[in-house]
Amino acid sequence: MRTLNLGILAHVDAGKTSLTERLLHAAGVIDEIGSVDDGNTQTDSLALERQRGITIKSAVVSFVIGDTSVNLIDTPGHPDFIAEVERVLNVLDGAVLVVSAVEGVQAQTRVLMRTLRRLGIPTLVFVNKIDRRGARYDGLLDDLAAKLSVPVVAMGSVTGLGTGGASFAPFADAPGLLDVLADHGEELVAAYVADEGSVSCKRLRAELVAQTGQALVHPVFFGSAITGAGVDALIAGVRELLPAAQGDPGGPVSGTVFKVERGPAGEKITYVRMFSGTVRTRDRLRFTGGQEGKVTAISVFDHGSAAHRQEVAAGQLARLWGLTDIQIWDTIGEPPKGAAEGHFAPPTLETVVLPARTADNGALHLALAQLAEQDPLIGLRQDDLRQEVSVSLYGEVQKEVIQATLLNDFGLDVTFRETTTICVERPIGAGSAFELIGKDPNPFLATVGLRAEPGPPGSGVEFRLEVELGSLPYSFMKTIEETVHETLLQGLHGWQVIDCVVTLTHSGYWARQSHMGGVFDKSMSSTAGDFRNLTPLVLMAALKRAGTRVYEPMHRFTLELPADTLGPALPVLARLGAVPRTQASSLIEGEIPAARVHELEQRLPGLTRGEGVLETAFDGYRPVRGPSPERPRTDHNPLDRKEYLLHVVRRV
Repeated sequence: MRTLNLGILAHVDAGKTSLTERLLHAAGVIDEIGSVDDGNTQTDSLALERQRGITIKSAVVSFVIGDTSVNLIDTPGHPDFIAEVERVLNVLDGAVLVVSAVEGVQAQTRVLMRTLRRLGIPTLVFVNKIDRRGARYDGLLDDLAAKLSVPVVAMGSVTGLGTGGASFAPFADAPGLLDVLADHGEELVAAYVADEGSVSCKRLRAELVAQTGQALVHPVFFGSAITGAGVDALIAGVRELLPAAQGDPGGPVSGTVFKVERGPAGEKITYVRMFSGTVRTRDRLRFTGGQEGKVTAISVFDHGSAAHRQEVAAGQLARLWGLTDIQIWDTIGEPPKGAAEGHFAPPTLETVVLPARTADNGALHLALAQLAEQDPLIGLRQDDLRQEVSVSLYGEVQKEVIQATLLNDFGLDVTFRETTTICVERPIGAGSAFELIGKDPNPFLATVGLRAEPGPPGSGVEFRLEVELGSLPYSFMKTIEETVHETLLQGLHGWQVIDCVVTLTHSGYWARQSHMGGVFDKSMSSTAGDFRNLTPLVLMAALKRAGTRVYEPMHRFTLELPADTLGPALPVLARLGAVPRTQASSLIEGEIPAARVHELEQRLPGLTRGEGVLETAFDGYRPVRGPSPERPRTDHNPLDRKEYLLHVVRRV
């Protein structure tokens, strides 16, 4: 039987989860269709998902259509959870992008289609809600082609548009199909010419299947998830037009982890897509970072549920138990061929999480660590000095999710401080510093010299050697490198330092010394601790001489609005720090500080009579204008030598 791993994606409220329910009902997996409004859908299992009527975590269900077993993944539609969506996309064979026939192409619709195109995922479009007043057909097809910048072809016509009796009738011979396919079908054009202006329907259909499978064209189906109109045609399209999973079950083991969760007993459950090979119970698996784990149990998604099996083969999705050290995005076995790297925009907001009871501090940190394990883009920042922990976020809705999860799953009542923007620092110039072993004021048995200088944009932190590789024991060299990366999490102004090259220029140590009785003498011998304690002092001294500049995260934005509201909108954008790059009568494109996006979203309905459409996406960093914002340090502050040494060695 063929296997198809299918994702359903949409802007929030386009009807994605309702369509999932309708598909499961049509396939006989569920007897009754759940309702998002009633909070009883199959895939929204979290309490907050049912309460808010939105999908927060991706969920997997399975059903069979004909000779195809479909693993369907329902993904979040809210922009705050785009990272969850992107993780899922890399394990899909095909996708259905849901668009509302009333609201049309929305901001998140564009973001999703751009990502689908970048990853080359074959995609069908399902235009939902044709039974709603205000639903469109011809104009919406034009919008799909223009706003999504992709070739689309309607697969049928709609009657009774905007009424409860709206229906969808598939075309026997889609008009305009030849014109759409001709752009990428040279053989098709040649056949058209050879046959004196005619091509058989069978040949056209075969070309449509081929080009859809290569993500060159996107068939469009219309219907209603509520009434079921058009859903049978969509199911037939999924089976015929989207390519099945590929992979050799007898090949080398290769898979990708796209989700991690905890079971009722706290055990780690790993969701994996197998691209090659077969994994069996009790197999020992090697995964990213050289780690290993033994598979203790397997469940494979099959006929609407996850059934326990002894093995999972190439092309399938499964849950694995026993891999305690594995993380999201790890590779099992060999890396999948042609696998795309994660293109995750960094979280640009952070907030301090405060327990209602001080006694819950320890439990809160453990709980947040588990949440970060399930979503590695929720970064934790522990402040041992103030006994506080911060989490990084994509948006305000995530705060509500974290708060509800901590209360429901861990029994922890928490509040949040005001959300702040996460800035970064970059070196301005080059700076060097060194301290020699046995020379004042160096209290450590180590010689370390470092040079800090700017690196290429997007390069992160690069560690280089200007000393001979054998001048230090490997463990000491590794300690210096690890400490450099750890220290640069907080620069001169407290923000993480990026795009920086750090070069080791001086090194030295005292070899292991022992007393007459063979007892190790630490006072005469260098240890890894000496290098770990000295490196922050030297690095921050070098960075101080180089200087850093603070950068704030920026989003590019596209704002569509009625032409007569452009005048009032421009001053508001200016006050929010937005910089328009292009401007037309009803369209503004430019960049805006990430910190002001939420405020713009809140003010937009009033500015545009509710007709404005805003699309934003992370676009990099810009130097902060005015005084550099300071972030409270969470370490012992190597910029203040006296304070640092008092904490590290209890003396100055």
